[in-house]
Amino acid sequence: MARERFCTMKVFLSPLMSFLLLLILPDGILSSNCPQDCLCSNPGNILCSRRRSSTIPGELDSSTKNLFLFANGIEGIAAEDFNGLLNLEMLDLSQNKLTDLPERVFEPLSSLKNLDLSSNQITYISEKCFHGMPQLERLYLYSNHIEKIHPAAFNGLENLLELKLQGNALTTLPLLSLPKLLLLDLRFNALPSLNTSKLQTPNLESLRLGGVGLTSLNNELIRNLKNLHELDISENKLESFPSALKETPGLFHLNLAGNPMGPPKIEDLQNLGELTELDISSLSIQGLPEEFSQLFPHLEKLAIAENPFNCLCNLAWFPRWLRAQSITLERTEETRCHFPPISAGKVLKRLETRDFGCPTTTAMTTTTVKTTTTTLPAPVTTLPTTTRPIQVPRASVKTPAKGGDVPLPSVPASPSSSSIGLDEEKQFCPKYPCLNGGTCQWTLRGPFVCACPDGTSGQFCEIQSRSSTYPTEAVPSKSTIVTKTPDITSHQATATSILIDLHRYVKMRPNIRGIRLTYRNLSGPDRRPIPLNLPITFQEYTLRGLKPNSTYNVCVSPIGAVSDAESVCTQAHTKPGSSGTGAQIDTSAYAGTVLVPAYAIMILLFLIAIAVAMVFFFRRRRAKTHLDLDCEPSQLGMDGVKAGLDNGALFHKQPQLMIPEPSVQTSSMEYEVLLIQDHCSSNNNMPMHKPSYF
Repeated sequence: MARERFCTMKVFLSPLMSFLLLLILPDGILSSNCPQDCLCSNPGNILCSRRRSSTIPGELDSSTKNLFLFANGIEGIAAEDFNGLLNLEMLDLSQNKLTDLPERVFEPLSSLKNLDLSSNQITYISEKCFHGMPQLERLYLYSNHIEKIHPAAFNGLENLLELKLQGNALTTLPLLSLPKLLLLDLRFNALPSLNTSKLQTPNLESLRLGGVGLTSLNNELIRNLKNLHELDISENKLESFPSALKETPGLFHLNLAGNPMGPPKIEDLQNLGELTELDISSLSIQGLPEEFSQLFPHLEKLAIAENPFNCLCNLAWFPRWLRAQSITLERTEETRCHFPPISAGKVLKRLETRDFGCPTTTAMTTTTVKTTTTTLPAPVTTLPTTTRPIQVPRASVKTPAKGGDVPLPSVPASPSSSSIGLDEEKQFCPKYPCLNGGTCQWTLRGPFVCACPDGTSGQFCEIQSRSSTYPTEAVPSKSTIVTKTPDITSHQATATSILIDLHRYVKMRPNIRGIRLTYRNLSGPDRRPIPLNLPITFQEYTLRGLKPNSTYNVCVSPIGAVSDAESVCTQAHTKPGSSGTGAQIDTSAYAGTVLVPAYAIMILLFLIAIAVAMVFFFRRRRAKTHLDLDCEPSQLGMDGVKAGLDNGALFHKQPQLMIPEPSVQTSSMEYEVLLIQDHCSSNNNMPMHKPSYF
């Protein structure tokens, strides 16, 4: 009987739940113009993150402007894949498995402005690979295996603004005749010498040559770049300070880190007064002269990490200078003292003046003497002549005198009153009656009174106010503390993973189309950044496969950001333990927001279906004495099955995608097949073996 009720319930529940699940899905998810396993929530944007397919999705909407296909597993592309996408401006094919680019493959994309092919397996760039893209402004080819580029590969890209080729295997540089190019990134290639004739970029503003093996910096190359504002020549083989830098007064950002040149001299840096960012890490610097602070009036960021600093008195000016000028010290945790032993391992920025071992000065003693000098005899010249003794203040009046243990004598107005005052004071003032520095003074209307100093009260000055027990300097120090909530934070760090919270970052930037995350290991030998492109729905995710006991620098910026100024960075530390490889995105938060309401509706529908099935069952029981559902399924149930098959909800194209699909209809058909095979084996109208729908 229970088996019959379950079979009847399935006949009703399968079509009903399929229809309701279509209603609760977000708008555009199953749109006819939206590819399978993609998000099309915003007009003109298609996001296919980790779609797990070797090809580009077909039948794309011609009005699409931004197409994100990163981390899909795409192995090859053809020009036919982009037919009809005349309005496409942004194409992200990063983190796929592309090995080559056919000629004229992007020719249908005449309006394309941004092309990201980073983190693939491309080895060669042919002559006409980028033919037919006159509007292209940004081309990203970094983190590939490119060994050679055809000399004419970039011809026709007259509007190109950014070209990123870092992290490849280039040994020679192709001709770069790009009149509008502003940024050229060639870091971590094997380019020990640069031919100035191949670099025809008169408007270049940012040149990044870190880790290319330079032994010298060509003076003519730098002289031809009149608009150069950013220069990165870190991690090279420069044994002396490049003389070409003395002819570049317009530099804003300079990175000299990791060269064997040794500490730079003051005269080498005199012509770089416009710098706002300077990196002189890993240059064997043991100290900085105080004249260093006068060279860079516009400095905002400074990096001096991994230097063996001698934290002696001649370096005590440095932390004060950082605070006074509001200069950001990059890689603070890696900027530590090596000497003397008492300060070894301490963070340089956090040291106080006393921590540098400077000799004690007498300036504080001189100030104390001046402030404690008494001027009490001065009022004698202003007192009128009288035969009566001076009226001392009442107990409620506080005198400005700061007395000690011995009370100060009253000043008489005449010789006769002087003797009377002294006798009465001896008679009415006991020895040391006043506390906390109060002064005992006599009065004609009472035995004696205590003149209390500031901060005390009571008959004997025995009550101290709370404010007097704390130094006055502590109050403003608390009021000047400003807490700024960072846009990105890290939580739940383990030996191989770090959870990054991006809720505030997305909330403060509601108009961004996506998030580009870049992280790198600051503790290991390989500090190359690893980029990830994420949708804004991933507001909390986890970086996995990290190295244990390491410091990671994590930066996020909007997808399509023009400069690094829009990025926000933080540092996080992994715990000691075993290491792993790779980085993955934690999608549990995103999946939970979709599955929780779906589960709630499914439970509600399940209860409704049970009630409907019971009503149906009792009506049929009264109409017939026996109902054999095992051998003759109801026509209504068969109609539901046919309706499901006609709508195409159960069939999938092969090969099957790895991303799981909604399993309500599939699981219901699985049980339907098993019931028919077990109890209706004599029915010749049904096939014995149904094809798999999985």
